[in-house]
Amino acid sequence: MNIHEYQAKQLLQRHGVAVPEGEVCETAEAAREAAARLFGSGQTLVVVKSQIHAGGRGKGTFKSGFQGGVKLCRSVEDVHEKAGKMLGQVLVTKQTGPEGRLVRKVLVAGAPDIRKELYLAVLLDRAVGRPVVMASTEGGVDIEEVAAKTPEKIVKVVVDPALGFQPWQGRKIAAALGLRGELMSQAGKLLKGVYDTWVQSDASMVEINPLCIVDGPEGKPRLVAVDAKIGLDDNALYRHAEIQAMRDLGEEAPLEIEASRHSLNYIKLDGNIACLVNGAGLAMATMDIIQHFGGSPANFLDVGGGATREQVSAAFGIILSDPHVRGILVNIFGGIMDCNVIAQGIVEAARETKLALPLVVRLEGNNVEMGRRTLAESGLTIISGDSMSDAARKVVKAVAA
Repeated sequence: MNIHEYQAKQLLQRHGVAVPEGEVCETAEAAREAAARLFGSGQTLVVVKSQIHAGGRGKGTFKSGFQGGVKLCRSVEDVHEKAGKMLGQVLVTKQTGPEGRLVRKVLVAGAPDIRKELYLAVLLDRAVGRPVVMASTEGGVDIEEVAAKTPEKIVKVVVDPALGFQPWQGRKIAAALGLRGELMSQAGKLLKGVYDTWVQSDASMVEINPLCIVDGPEGKPRLVAVDAKIGLDDNALYRHAEIQAMRDLGEEAPLEIEASRHSLNYIKLDGNIACLVNGAGLAMATMDIIQHFGGSPANFLDVGGGATREQVSAAFGIILSDPHVRGILVNIFGGIMDCNVIAQGIVEAARETKLALPLVVRLEGNNVEMGRRTLAESGLTIISGDSMSDAARKVVKAVAA
């Protein structure tokens, strides 16, 4: 589950991470009032930031023609004007796709005088099975770009989860970032706070980009999380009622919301060949092989290792709700999964929906012979795939025809 920037900052503040003072607003008038309070407290510059679940907001374009979802303002009236041009408008960024996202809230916050921008993140390194803290002197830039062009500028520290983040690790990262004196001391506390946020929120990722050195009181430098992004592990949300309450359904695709109600992992894509697969790795491989043979996947859909007939039926309903779908590929490798359960679900769903689209099914593994027999005896027009590549070829050919 993703949350907004302002919510991510709330979680970070709980663990002692400094963030700019600000308020989230749903109307231009509320933004004006928030700005008046900020300027009244001594701020000389205020930023208005569109709150959507996508990056690249500052370089985005509203469908109204207004440029930029992040604006610096020097007066209350300027904040009011900019917020009015953002709220209720659709913002298109490199991460939203051409459809964009409707801006329902803006964050109005103090804009500190930034001396330097850094990068910081905590995530799970699946190669070693442990959390890793990543940092770079190249803040404000996509980390993928830094990794591709200047990988030597990224420092990584692997954390033993039994011991937690250690003070010496904080000093190592601070030194790599060129922080000295008081800033090194601040960095140790901030890094521990960011790591604790990751652990205690059951996050999959905490990213601060940029983490900034700013002018604090009396000109003393401070470390502040100027922007923040947190992704949370759906499987652990039952432990965090207060975080569950942060979910913004308006930022999620309707079909993805429906899929979550049936415990299905579904992500809509731009293609026309729907995929129904068990296992995330197999689902990704299925999408790749469809593209390899000239097709375009319409979705990522993982029914999991123990799907029921009802879940399979619900998955078909979700797939067929996408008007762009022109064919369906079911690719199942049964380990825990019983292939015949999948076959029964396919038959039931195809009959209920009066399926008229090409349907290619590849079954392999647990109880596969019974599953194939169920499909063969159904009387439905189902194309059988002998292998993963054979199934992909057949569905691409059927859709093209």
